[in-house]
Amino acid sequence: MRILVTGGAGFIGSHFVRQTLSGRYPEYAGADVVVLDKLTYAGNEANLAPVAASRRLRFVRGDICDGPLVGGLMRGTDLVVHFAAESHVDRSIAGSAEFVTTNVVGTHTLLQAATDAAVPKFVHVSTDEVYGSIDSGSWTEEEPLRPNSPYSASKASSDLLARAYHRTHGLPVCITRCSNNYGPYQFPEKLLPLFVTNLMDGIRVPLYGDGGNVRDWLHVDDHCQGIALVAQDGEPGQVYNIGGGTELTNRAFAARLLDAFGLDTSMVEQVPDRKGHDRRYSVNIDKISSRLGYAPRVSFDDGLAATIRWYKENRAWWEQLKKPNG
Repeated sequence: MRILVTGGAGFIGSHFVRQTLSGRYPEYAGADVVVLDKLTYAGNEANLAPVAASRRLRFVRGDICDGPLVGGLMRGTDLVVHFAAESHVDRSIAGSAEFVTTNVVGTHTLLQAATDAAVPKFVHVSTDEVYGSIDSGSWTEEEPLRPNSPYSASKASSDLLARAYHRTHGLPVCITRCSNNYGPYQFPEKLLPLFVTNLMDGIRVPLYGDGGNVRDWLHVDDHCQGIALVAQDGEPGQVYNIGGGTELTNRAFAARLLDAFGLDTSMVEQVPDRKGHDRRYSVNIDKISSRLGYAPRVSFDDGLAATIRWYKENRAWWEQLKKPNG
């Protein structure tokens, strides 16, 4: 069996690759894994170092928009897991062209190539941000898409392309939509690693607006577990929400980190709110739980402690990434 993982040198993709090659998913024991990654600022071959010696791993540096390259890699592939994306909301607000190119055009290139090669299964990894913002309750997979940032709009567009390729061409594609991921190897511009590494160096952490924005926190290991379940048994054409079950305001999240470091609120800097900042995300996971047996297994307290410990023990990994040209 051969699995093509796009964005497999990024935070979530590399976790899926490491877990697959280490035998964490029995259904893919012995599978060969091909990683396609452009190695932009957030892609890092060091993320694959723990499995770099595996004979079952092949790394290809390339762009998902490169039709001939993608077409060649699709031939003989049994499963595509598509993580590759531009994903940082602030960057999309500053300039959205790369988001449209990678997330929309790149996904289209992959879908077309997978269709041409008759790939048996394609998992398109998306985000809860495509739903917009919800004041109360939780989104089911039937919720209409109301994205509010250029990033989430580009992901919603790619979701719709994936759906269309299933309906029009019969491509066996599933879509997953996850909540806020955290864990080791996350690029330090994201909220948790930014806060943790700042606090390690005695630097104040920036908190948008009143800090009342609510996010559901999902450990990357649970997310990848859910993706593996969808890859194995997900019904083509279906969408599956993957959540962690821990909703916190950003203010409460910051307080957890301050407590972990024995610091007080003087280390928090209030900054002007992000443009179009969604107030609350919350996904209903009943579908993936009841149909595929998914349940988050990493408690937030344990996951947070382990993640902080990882960043403390791996300064060499993140320190260079926080440099101006890192």
